[in-house]
Amino acid sequence: MTTATVTAGARLHVGFQNLSLARRRLYGGIGVGLEEPRVTVAAEPASGVESDDPLASEYAARAVDVLDVSGVAVTLEERLPRHVGLGSGTQLALSVLAATARAHGLEPEIRERAPAMGRGGRSGVGVGTFEGGGFVVDAGHPTNRFTTEPPAEGDWTVPPVVARHEIPDEWRFLVVVPEAEPGRSGDDEDASMRSVVERADPAVADEIAGVVTRKLLPAAAEGRLEPFGEAIAEIGRKNGAWYADAQGGVFRPPAGTLVETLEECPVCTGVGQSSWGPVVYGVTDRTHADEAESAARDALDDHGLDGRVILTEAASSGARVRIDGD
Repeated sequence: MTTATVTAGARLHVGFQNLSLARRRLYGGIGVGLEEPRVTVAAEPASGVESDDPLASEYAARAVDVLDVSGVAVTLEERLPRHVGLGSGTQLALSVLAATARAHGLEPEIRERAPAMGRGGRSGVGVGTFEGGGFVVDAGHPTNRFTTEPPAEGDWTVPPVVARHEIPDEWRFLVVVPEAEPGRSGDDEDASMRSVVERADPAVADEIAGVVTRKLLPAAAEGRLEPFGEAIAEIGRKNGAWYADAQGGVFRPPAGTLVETLEECPVCTGVGQSSWGPVVYGVTDRTHADEAESAARDALDDHGLDGRVILTEAASSGARVRIDGD
């Protein structure tokens, strides 16, 4: 019996390049793949669909159908926190797809099959980091394809990656996961996004375009931490202006209070909220990592919040696959 094990890191979603219908391309995700935390899935061929996790079972059923195989037994060995802004749904879905394919001796064809798994409809960052890690910018979609209702399941293509850069080894990403209400997902997220897109100010997109081209991409290409951090923080705040009505401020509670506190930390830059939150992130370097981690723990304590603090490198590669057995 062949067992395929796939492990993939979480991702941070800094924001979108454009949410206005007045511009030619919509969305255009910006994000970073992380080494930790991770999701790990093991799969073996089976006569039906078996899993110890309901969501993994749902994705396994999709994978079996997409790949046209007899079945799969899926074990979820490591879990990502769900609906907190770390891309748990996409990373789990793609890990199940890849593990199922490899267990049956097939190529997963991740980018082509992600829509059939229900992933990659708006942002291509999660698919892009699953494929290759690093810092990723995607092209978004032609605005004329936008409809007020979500497209039919699988009736989209994943936005292509237009820029990818490796993150320097000495950089560290501070990830704070406060215990709070989960971020938006599913139908709730779709409704919120439609509302935001229909009202979004196109001037904000024009400002973000300047930050991306004149500051973010040069800093990523040259591996300069401070301007990279300044750029992602600025993009995050400008995205927050679009979302303010939908989430109760530029950053949703309690992420906003953590962002404000960590912005005062002299060894952190690029502080922001990932996706709908409540995850808050920042960037530092290996030399100052302990100081940044201590500041994050103090921030949680100061605001009376429980939570988890993770200090991690960026992912230098995409998902990893191991094949055991015949």
